Amino acid sequence: MNKHASILQVKHLKQYYHQGTDKEVKAVDDVSFEIFPGETFGLVGESGSGKSTIGKAIVNLYQPTSGEIIFQDKALSSSYNKKERLKFHKEIQMIFQDPYASLNPRMKVRDIIAEGIDIHGLAQSKEERDEKVNRLLEDVGLTIDHAGRYPHEFSGGQRQRIGIARALAVEPKFIVADEPISALDVSIQAQVVNLLQELKESRGLTYLFIAHDLSMVKYVSDRIAIMNRGRILELAEAEELYANPLHAYTQSLLSAIPLPDPDYERQRQRIHYQVDPEKLAEEILKEVKPNHWLAQ
Repeated sequence: MNKHASILQVKHLKQYYHQGTDKEVKAVDDVSFEIFPGETFGLVGESGSGKSTIGKAIVNLYQPTSGEIIFQDKALSSSYNKKERLKFHKEIQMIFQDPYASLNPRMKVRDIIAEGIDIHGLAQSKEERDEKVNRLLEDVGLTIDHAGRYPHEFSGGQRQRIGIARALAVEPKFIVADEPISALDVSIQAQVVNLLQELKESRGLTYLFIAHDLSMVKYVSDRIAIMNRGRILELAEAEELYANPLHAYTQSLLSAIPLPDPDYERQRQRIHYQVDPEKLAEEILKEVKPNHWLAQ
């Protein structure tokens, strides 16, 4: 991992809804972090914490209220022309949470995967297009025979593999994985995570891995940021975060992770985290030790 030049920088990102009214929601409230080439950066928080909003802002699905997103030293802009937008979306792709809703039920798998290939002109003939699709299917653990079927003919795990193949079709450098395993059976989750790890190594990818569950994130992430109420409360190397969680909210999340150990489970004590929203809004990120940040 190159620690000297980041591939993505998020600077003071804010995403407010109903701004200036009594219904104002600060979905993302002054968030900053950077991600380095070849890294898997875990972004963890409960539902409503703002993590998926950040992911969608990075892929340009949301226009932030304020702040900057810089990818490969170039600021993301809402004023991109068509050529610039195409180039950006070739470099950054997204794997969505729901493998049922994210695939067009009226399209065959071949055409779902090839959609990006067609848009970006990455195949010069139907034969080359089909060859690319077949190779992608094999890369994600499916077969060539699956190309002519429709999404409803597949299980949840298989549909997520199709979504991964679609994201890989344009050969991106950076992938936002927005809770890619949360809608899958537990028995399938590890298979999809292992696939993502293998693809990262073979293709030199960088991931933003968004999740609400710390139990799996540890095994895929180099660094992890913990979010709550639109803010990052703690950021550290994965091993350091698990071994030495500094924020009470992180400690609470870790205490909720079940382990396949009956003796441990009988003695496990949950740490309950309660915070005054006004106090949370006043918290400021302070450096505790190199690469371990805590909102005090």
